[in-house]
Amino acid sequence: MICKKLITNIFTVSVLALAAQQSYAQKAVVNREVETNDGKMLLGAQLKDQFVKEPYSEWYTKEFNEYQMDQKAVAELKKNKITAYDLVVFMGTWCEDSHRDFPRLMKILEEVKYPDSRLTIIAVNRKKESPNGEESKYNVSKVPTIIVQKYGKEIGRIIEMPTTGYIERDLVEILKKDDSSVIKEIFKKEN
Repeated sequence: MICKKLITNIFTVSVLALAAQQSYAQKAVVNREVETNDGKMLLGAQLKDQFVKEPYSEWYTKEFNEYQMDQKAVAELKKNKITAYDLVVFMGTWCEDSHRDFPRLMKILEEVKYPDSRLTIIAVNRKKESPNGEESKYNVSKVPTIIVQKYGKEIGRIIEMPTTGYIERDLVEILKKDDSSVIKEIFKKEN
């Protein structure tokens, strides 16, 4: 009886250890950097502090510092509580449009005190692919692409470059379109 219980306990501990090991192995790699023929490239999930490191800081810091925000639009973003929305940003460290608009977006988000926990940054390769295939899930074919979500549902997106010429103005237009339509849709589905 004791032997059977001991074997059962050893088996249970072994299964739990194996499950924990597999779970650990499946955790997403963050801040992956790869070497290409063109030099270094970020790939997959990134934290914003990666961009202030060389070689990315060469373009990131200059654009971040020089960008003059539309303060009226920034005030609208604060008023419309952009911090209540999730942002998913696809960009390429090799892409000139990303070199221009990604630092601008980060400056806007810093200005509105946007929480890092609501921001997802995915760096893609020249084929616009990420290691985990997020570009397929979000149907992204151009970079940069900025996706605005509320309650897991897409509200709108900015693709390649803002239509107004200013990311903050485009974001204001997306938030204005939202005007609780997601909440209405959620309640409509429940009825």
